[in-house]
Amino acid sequence: MEYFTLYNGVKIPKVGFGTYKVTDQSAQGIVETALSVGYRHLDTARMYLNEKEVGAGMAASGISRKDIFLTTKVWRDDLSYDATMASVENSLKDLQTDYLDLCLLHWPMPGTDRDKWQEKDLSAWRALEQLYKENVIRSIGVSNFLPHHLMPLMKEAEITPMVNQLEYHPGYCQAHAVHYAQQQGLLVEAWSPLGRTRVLEESLILELAEKYGKTPAQICLRFALDNQVLPLPKSSSAERMKANLDIFDFSISPEDMSRLMCMPQTGWGGHHPDTF
Repeated sequence: MEYFTLYNGVKIPKVGFGTYKVTDQSAQGIVETALSVGYRHLDTARMYLNEKEVGAGMAASGISRKDIFLTTKVWRDDLSYDATMASVENSLKDLQTDYLDLCLLHWPMPGTDRDKWQEKDLSAWRALEQLYKENVIRSIGVSNFLPHHLMPLMKEAEITPMVNQLEYHPGYCQAHAVHYAQQQGLLVEAWSPLGRTRVLEESLILELAEKYGKTPAQICLRFALDNQVLPLPKSSSAERMKANLDIFDFSISPEDMSRLMCMPQTGWGGHHPDTF
């Protein structure tokens, strides 16, 4: 496995396993399977309602906790110092661990009192900063924060976010948001890196899959990596899990990358951070 290095020196596997919607009775087994085929980076969230299953899958895998990079997120209803502290405490309990490798603020806008979002974000961030200082969390960051959400936070933050997780795939690459975050030293992670079935069936993706001898999903994942973005694919199939890790033996040419970057918008999940 190859790694990105966060600005604080923490190494993070270049491909993670996303667990969104992995919530039924098979969730533990899916996590175990992901670990068994080679994933060492798991991404969950308080809102996913699956931290207990993720924790059980980790425990049952037989893989040492120190060899797994584990991320969770604080939901937008918990954007205050005390609520964020409680959220992390509950996550640690459910995940059966005493530390997190990365914890993110899930969305910039709270569910209520939206006019106070800057104050709420900063209050929640102060909690993550404190937990980082206490070594309860090894790295801290944000998710779905656009530049105008990051700017006021970074102006007041004692510790700059290390990660920003965004929806990112061919057809929705958020070039300005990604460029800004990377220029500020944040690692960008891609949720929904495969862009749902619509993107995988796009004629350009199918053409490039044939050209490079790869699957459409592998083209999407390599698209992220070649742009220094960490993809977080999810799958319940062991075969597809393995295929989603098999993306380190090729690169996309500059000409083909330009075609992918300039694709018409497609596959967008429909949630904008200012209105969701």
